[in-house]
Amino acid sequence: MSSNIAIGPYAIGNPVILAPMAGVTDRPFRQLCRQLGAGLVVSEMVTADTRLWNSRKSRFRLDHSGEKAPISVQIAGGDPEMMAAAARENVRRGAQIIDINMGCPAKKVCKKAAGSALLRDERLVADILQAVVQSVSVPVTLKIRTGWCPETRNGVTIARMAEDIGISALAVHGRTRACGYHGQAEFDTIADIVSRVKIPVFANGDITGPARARQVLDYTGAAAVMIGRAAQGRPWIFREIAHYLATGERLPEPSLEEVRDILLAHLGELHRFYGEVMGVRIARKHVGWYLKTLANSESFRKTFLQLDSAEAQHASVQTWFERRINRGAQAA
Repeated sequence: MSSNIAIGPYAIGNPVILAPMAGVTDRPFRQLCRQLGAGLVVSEMVTADTRLWNSRKSRFRLDHSGEKAPISVQIAGGDPEMMAAAARENVRRGAQIIDINMGCPAKKVCKKAAGSALLRDERLVADILQAVVQSVSVPVTLKIRTGWCPETRNGVTIARMAEDIGISALAVHGRTRACGYHGQAEFDTIADIVSRVKIPVFANGDITGPARARQVLDYTGAAAVMIGRAAQGRPWIFREIAHYLATGERLPEPSLEEVRDILLAHLGELHRFYGEVMGVRIARKHVGWYLKTLANSESFRKTFLQLDSAEAQHASVQTWFERRINRGAQAA
């Protein structure tokens, strides 16, 4: 399935995009989501303060080796000059699209007047967008929420300003900063934004499966859906949605064998990318997400969290799946 979405010179393969999520969309996960059908993936946010880039966390976040084009890197910060410098430096390191974070509701990000806190200061938003767009020759995209709080939904104003300044595409999460991740995402503001701008708009928030994706695209007129939390532990959601949007048909759920193979490959990549000590720690949360989607996995999940070597993690996953697969074969 091809889509006609373009971000600058880059055609996006299909209208299902992985949202940037701190602590989740690292390189192994992005590559996996691409393999499983995401039309575009966006990196976890990198601080605009390049003085902090020597930290171990930033070094991993800045590593895009072996990734498929276009490589989209999200930056977060509240100072126009720092944001421009961070954009330039990321392009020098291989970023082909720069994404600006004005959507993160996390307190520690908002306290620094970054993320969705910026939506309160439209002048500053304009200054940051202008500085970044002028500093790089690659396309710049923007992720926002519908506003700071339900009483001040200024998403349309920000979207029109962004388009005028030269932003190439806009992702909108259907909640305000004050809503965090509570309540239901609303799509009226996103539909309103789509009707007022010509750049591609990506709808984000509570899109948990193929039928919901279709519904949101039909309701808002957005060019694509952006999937965040629903991809944790279910990275095959991208091919499910892309297939459904293209054909109207639902793909069958992946077999236990396929889930096992995906999980083991993902586990191996985490160990390779982060090294054993960090890899084992980071694998716990990813494997935890997979297991949450599988019935009767709670006691294994607790066991898995105690394991402290790559080898033990790998062997235990292998054994647990084998047992379930054999049980299924006997039942059949």
